[in-house]
Parts: sequence; structure tokens; C-alpha cells
Amino acid sequence: MNVIFAGTPQFAVPTLEALAAAGFAIPLVITQPDRPKGRGMELALSPVKQAALSLNLPILHPEKIKNNPEFREAIEKVTPDAIVVVGYGRIIPKWMLDLPKFGNINLHASLLPKYRGAAPIQWAIANGESVTGNTTMLLNEGLDTGDILLQQEEPISRDDTSLTLAPRLATTGAQLVIDTLRGLSNGTIRRQPQDESPASLAPILKKEDGCIDFTRPAPEIYNRFRGFQPWPGAFTTFRGKHVAFTQMHVAADVGLEDGVAKIEKDELLVGCGGHTAIAVSELQPEGKKRMSARDFANGFRITSQERFGE
Repeated sequence: MNVIFAGTPQFAVPTLEALAAAGFAIPLVITQPDRPKGRGMELALSPVKQAALSLNLPILHPEKIKNNPEFREAIEKVTPDAIVVVGYGRIIPKWMLDLPKFGNINLHASLLPKYRGAAPIQWAIANGESVTGNTTMLLNEGLDTGDILLQQEEPISRDDTSLTLAPRLATTGAQLVIDTLRGLSNGTIRRQPQDESPASLAPILKKEDGCIDFTRPAPEIYNRFRGFQPWPGAFTTFRGKHVAFTQMHVAADVGLEDGVAKIEKDELLVGCGGHTAIAVSELQPEGKKRMSARDFANGFRITSQERFGE
């Protein structure tokens, strides 16, 4: 099969590498343009572009794709049997959807129709799911609403974060894409329309999603902390200054009001909703490096009944 690959982030790299290793012809890799990054604002290559260069694959990184005659000509010239899309970051135009024989095949990191949108891994963890997975689907003009091709489940452990779960889904998802292409080629896959009734959204994360609401129960706060790694994380205020919680877990109920802090051994206990509490072992106050809860308590001389989030 002649397969064009469109992707940008690290999550997409295992699929590109798996396609190459499996012997698929990849006449073109499409990715986002190089972007300024870091303090020096030097141009940085996307992870997919770096992988494509190492595989000696032709690369295009257009700024726009919908109304771009040169880009369209390049795509049509290679007559792809399929276009594989993994985290490309652009809406695929209708002309591109209609072009390949087997369509545009997307790898989405959830069990669709659950968690449609830009951040399915993060929201699955944040919402306390114990199982998620991957879906390959045929892209259409909707938001992750295309027909399902194949799915696979992946358990979420109680200590998983987005940083630990994403690489596993990227690896298993790569094989799912290979299985999907082979199944389409030999006619063994039956398209399955999505059931709209259980559909849910996983919108792009905003900074305010990381702001801790201490009226929430501790397990919910901890799940959001796990899901929103590395950004936006989990943060609050203390004495009017920003402070990030960088290590935490759910603690036993210690009878604290919402947001009220108490030092116990080497942990900072903070009261949460429903008579629950979180135990914070590491924090990062505004303008300072990460520090242990004990060092934070000593340095700030925390008194009884002081409250976070005010």
C-alpha cells in the first residue's frame, strides 16, 4: 500500500516507525511547520519530522492545507491508497478526505465515542477511568465522528499519569494502525458507525483546568492532578501567591475543612470536599524551585488553620 502519513507530536512517532518497519511505501510525510521554541526561540522540528528525517522519508510541512494548490498537487501526485493521520493538528479538508481509496485513517487515543476531542488521554485519567484504549476510524468532516474500524483496550492504573499512559497507547496504537491497513486491504474489516448516545468530549486543556478546587473530593483532585501532567498541572494560591503541587496522593480523613493545611510527619495534609484530604509531599512556590512539604512548612512557618486557595 502507498500510505501518506500526517502527524506532528511524539505520540505519532511509533506509528510512523511501525509503518516503515512493516514495509509500507511512504511517499510523503506531512507535519506541522518548524516552530520557535525555548528561551532562544530557535526553530524546533516536530518529533514526526525528526523521525521522518532519520527514516529518509520525503517531508512537507505546509502552513495551510485547505486552499493550497501546491500542497494538493503534491498529495495527488503520489496517488495514496490511504492517508494515516495521528495528531497532525490540522482539520483535514474534504478534497483530502475523498482522495485515497481506503480513506483517511485516524488513530485516536480513546474508546470512541467516549472522549472525542484534543485531550482524550488527559480527560480519561482526570475523570477517574480505569480503562481506556485506542480507536482507528475513518475521518469525516465531524469531530472524531467517523466510522470505527478497530479498537483495543488499555487499563489505567491508579498511579498512571498522562506521561506514563501516553507512550503505552502510542505503542499499542501503532500496531492497531498496521492491523487496520491490512484489514482494509484484504477486506476483513467492517466499518461501524458510532453510537451518539454515549458520546463525550475531551476538550483542549486550559490553564484554569489545573486550578485546584478544594470543594472537590480528594480522589477527584488526585485524578485531575494525574491527568493534567505535565501541563497545566495542579496549582493553587497560598498567602496570595501561586504554588504548584508537584507530588501528592489521597490521604485518610483528618477532619480538616476544605483548603485548610496541616503538617503531619513529612507531608502537608490539605482538607478537601466530602470530609477527605490530600497529602502533598512536594510543592513549588512562585519564583522558587521545587521543595519538600517539610521545607515548605518550615520556610513559610505555616500556622494551624491556614488555608490554601485564598
